[in-house]
Amino acid sequence: MDTTEKLTEIFKEFPGIGERQAKRFVYFLMARNPSYAENLSQLILDLKKEISQCKECFRFFVNKNNKKVCEICADPNIDSSMLMIIEKDSDLESVKKSKTYNGKYFILGGLVPIVEKNTASKIRINELLEKIKNSKNLTEIILAFSSSPQGDHTDFYIRSQLKNLIESSQIKISSLGRGLSTGTELEYSDNETLKNALKNRQ
Repeated sequence: MDTTEKLTEIFKEFPGIGERQAKRFVYFLMARNPSYAENLSQLILDLKKEISQCKECFRFFVNKNNKKVCEICADPNIDSSMLMIIEKDSDLESVKKSKTYNGKYFILGGLVPIVEKNTASKIRINELLEKIKNSKNLTEIILAFSSSPQGDHTDFYIRSQLKNLIESSQIKISSLGRGLSTGTELEYSDNETLKNALKNRQ
């Protein structure tokens, strides 16, 4: 396997990128001057050096001061009575842009496969349970997953896992309202759709 084939295989691992697009990326890089590739390589290395994962919500963030938590979790103005559980970082960014939600987040790290025996290895369910146990002012948990069969399955699974933990408390569990059409990826939803989904959560 030569370098172009190796690069193609790497690009195919990117979300939503097939073989044809991966090859286009490789041809694009071949057509640029060497300094472009060098700059790109350095930026990738710098990214890995500057990025940390928040110990509270598991979000990736630019960490130039060697902090353990991101700016959202460290913000005293964030409403700690609300916790939104989402699949991935890009979903968090989409919700932030909607400017509708001012609570805390937890990134699950994926969705629960519909046919999967070892679910705990696919998502951060143990970390989520621990976080909820240690949350003092929590009154509502919002399950914010993409409107798809796998998203619905994840919603059901999380509710079943939280049932015993919160049944003796006054914590409410809600899901995004159907401002999201079936099959919609949360990451690609527009601001107005997300506002309606948050407003109509149930």
